[in-house]
Amino acid sequence: MYTEDAISSGTGDSSTDVFSQQCADDPHPVYHEVHDRCPVNREVGMFGGFSVNVSRYADVLWALKHPEVFSSDGVVQVGNEYPLIPLSVDPPEHAKYRRLLDPQFSPKRMAELEPEARALVNEIIDVFIARGECDFHEDFATPLPSTIFLALMGLPHEDLPQFLRWRDDTIRPQGNTEAEVEAKRAAAGKAIEDYFEAKIEEKRSHPDDRLLSTVVHGEVDGRPLTHAELLGTTHLLLLGGLDTVTATLDCMIVYLAQHPERRQALLNDGALVPGAVEELLRHQTPVMMVPRKIVQDCEMAGVRLQAGDGATLLIGAANADRDEFEDASEVRFDRPTNRHLAFGGGAHRCLGSHLARLELTVALEEFHRRVADYELAPETQISFSPGIRQTENLHLRFSVKS
Repeated sequence: MYTEDAISSGTGDSSTDVFSQQCADDPHPVYHEVHDRCPVNREVGMFGGFSVNVSRYADVLWALKHPEVFSSDGVVQVGNEYPLIPLSVDPPEHAKYRRLLDPQFSPKRMAELEPEARALVNEIIDVFIARGECDFHEDFATPLPSTIFLALMGLPHEDLPQFLRWRDDTIRPQGNTEAEVEAKRAAAGKAIEDYFEAKIEEKRSHPDDRLLSTVVHGEVDGRPLTHAELLGTTHLLLLGGLDTVTATLDCMIVYLAQHPERRQALLNDGALVPGAVEELLRHQTPVMMVPRKIVQDCEMAGVRLQAGDGATLLIGAANADRDEFEDASEVRFDRPTNRHLAFGGGAHRCLGSHLARLELTVALEEFHRRVADYELAPETQISFSPGIRQTENLHLRFSVKS
């Protein structure tokens, strides 16, 4: 998820640079060039050592399913003092944390949240609908998953502004030098962990039925979680809960605003929405890549990979693979088989995938139920952040259904 430390594509031009602004804004042409010219690429990275990019669907899926080769152990360092659990822990240790957390994000549990989520979506729309315009990123895509996350965790809504600052300073830090960027990340990481230290103590004394309390009072292997495990788990929950659904909503609405015929299909037939969610997750893949490290020598697509190499699994490129998806560059809401990897795969498949699907489905259903037509405001210049495709200043103008 967190991959600002880019390496070059090794081809000498931007047509296969998956870390470029060009790829973030219009990924499919770059992905197809990568597939054709360097589906598995190993070269010296920007910061020394060897880095590997894997882009084909079959290879990415294999890597995701074989953490004994493509490991997540300690890979993500975004200002966190402790490993981000369960993301940074491989099987078999990984399973004990998922046994604690998975029931909190089960399909049944998420279905129970649907009425609350649908009511929240309409409350958010109520704020701006009379204006006939909105900044979709600020007015809708940010508050929806953030508010649901706070409610799930049992945290006060007034803490949201500082959470969003910490999120941005972690995932998209701004700075003139690498040292400034890393200092900002480190400060955000320290602030997040200080915050949760206090909240963990509060939940020890005053438990409730929300997720943070469940984690604080939960057990793995018949014992309470350690201090480091609690801070690593809560740190990851915050980052995951506040960012990826916002980015996904941005991607979906930009696409639908730029393709009025596809938007009209949803307006005409709301039953298309679940399929549209899956297809736009595939076609617009917001989390473009995930990091790994290679811990066993292996060969992939004729390229020798060595233990100690860094690796980047190009999820977005895998989802654009023409060998796996017919008409891969086309959006088909009725695609009969859609085994996309937008939520990853294998043991590390996204913990919150069922929650994300709920939020995205309800958001598209209710937004299109109430908004008859919309378009990007003429002054809007869309540009996505590389790595995780999020955009700001997403100004829409729209008419309202009577």
